[in-house]
Amino acid sequence: MTEPLSVLVIEDEPLIAMMIEDFIDMLGHRLAGACDSVAGALVKVEEGGFDVAILDVNLRDGACWPVADALKARDIPFVLASGGHVEPPPAAHADALQLAKPFTLDGVQNVLATIPARAS
Repeated sequence: MTEPLSVLVIEDEPLIAMMIEDFIDMLGHRLAGACDSVAGALVKVEEGGFDVAILDVNLRDGACWPVADALKARDIPFVLASGGHVEPPPAAHADALQLAKPFTLDGVQNVLATIPARAS
């Protein structure tokens, strides 16, 4: 395994968020926090303190693209997580890592393995 990562989970379905949080723990990474909305995620991104975000495409209060923009502006890697998103991401995020639902431990492990730990 690579160095443990600090992961922010941005997911509006509580059971899915808990499952991802469990996967993060089982994989030896650290949960940096969780939120379920664009507004809440923007606050967390501004606060920083995490290596990577797992970002659900469709959140409680809209599409995730403002959050993706904020993460990209701060050079924080993120993984787009989606189960029903059929349109491709905007061009600015076309190269973002993607994780399709239903999530599996192996799927989360594989995508997080591509993210290097950031220097604190």
